[in-house]
Amino acid sequence: MAQSVFGIHETAFRVRSARAEVLANNLANSDTPNFKARDIDFRAALKDAHGDFGSSERFEMARTNKNHIANDSVSSTSEFLKYRQPTQPALDGNTVEGHIEKAKFMENSIQQTATLAFLNGKIKGIRGALKGE
Repeated sequence: MAQSVFGIHETAFRVRSARAEVLANNLANSDTPNFKARDIDFRAALKDAHGDFGSSERFEMARTNKNHIANDSVSSTSEFLKYRQPTQPALDGNTVEGHIEKAKFMENSIQQTATLAFLNGKIKGIRGALKGE
């Protein structure tokens, strides 16, 4: 696996973006009967992509046939998508709790902004190095 110049932050941003979509979908379906709230296990998705959080050592599976799918990185977060356990399920079977979803969405948004700040700093550093600053 080739190490990205952006490190773990590139993958973190992709996972946080996918999580934002899932959380927004939960909020959009808060009144849909039998809708089950879901969330992405961020830590598991990131650990799968980068091994032991930042470790450059990663064991790859051997491909014994050209038709086998390569395991390069996290291409989809769907395997880390989990159903949320409600504290008070609704009578119509909907498990979306608006206050929890809004809090999770805001928390994810703040973390995504922090990830963007790290990426921006890395880009500024690379730009400065290319300019000889």
